[in-house]
Amino acid sequence: MTTIDVRTPAGGTAGTVELPAEVFDVQANIPLIHQVVVAQLAAARQGTHDTKTRGEVSGGGKKPFRQKGTGRGRQGSTRSPQWVGGGTVHGPTPRDYSQRTPKKMKAAALRGALSDRARHGRVHVLSAVIEGDAPSTKAAIAALAGITDRRHVLVVLERSDELGLRSLRNAPQVHWIYADQLNTYDVLVSDDVVFTRGALEAFLAGPPKGRASTAVARESELSLDEQGSAQ
Repeated sequence: MTTIDVRTPAGGTAGTVELPAEVFDVQANIPLIHQVVVAQLAAARQGTHDTKTRGEVSGGGKKPFRQKGTGRGRQGSTRSPQWVGGGTVHGPTPRDYSQRTPKKMKAAALRGALSDRARHGRVHVLSAVIEGDAPSTKAAIAALAGITDRRHVLVVLERSDELGLRSLRNAPQVHWIYADQLNTYDVLVSDDVVFTRGALEAFLAGPPKGRASTAVARESELSLDEQGSAQ
């Protein structure tokens, strides 16, 4: 288990936090990480590319010239692939590129990527993105600059951190993500990973499970229904 300082936006420290060894100090499985990243990038493809075959191109119903006597090769349609404006042979068609990747494989790959960053001292924790009640992109960038001067920074926020989100969403050099969206690819393409204290706690706690999560969802739906009926 590794202990690191919790930094404040002003550059001081606000205690320490422990990074569990089962998440931040495991052996990275490079082939597994590669497989998960390839699957993630494949799933991001739209797969809407399409070309027309000779049966889909308009026109070409009439034989362009007679079969014999012209000295040219016989042709049956101007929509054949060898003609300009003809159909495409073996061209791409719409398809789904997604690959099935078990959840345990994704989790193992993410643990390996985070462990690699942690072993090189590139995992940091902030008490908050900014201090105060008003969002400030300038203050957020200054807080991150006090932690690292590397080019690509991934900031992990908790869902309720609206102030941090509004402070970082216009910073082009920062990629922010919610704790429940953290993935292997974003960790690997970033030089440093910066958690807020709340985001780290939410990530380590994992998604809600069991009847409690269902009860919360039903309760929220009920409140929405009550609001609609009141209006």
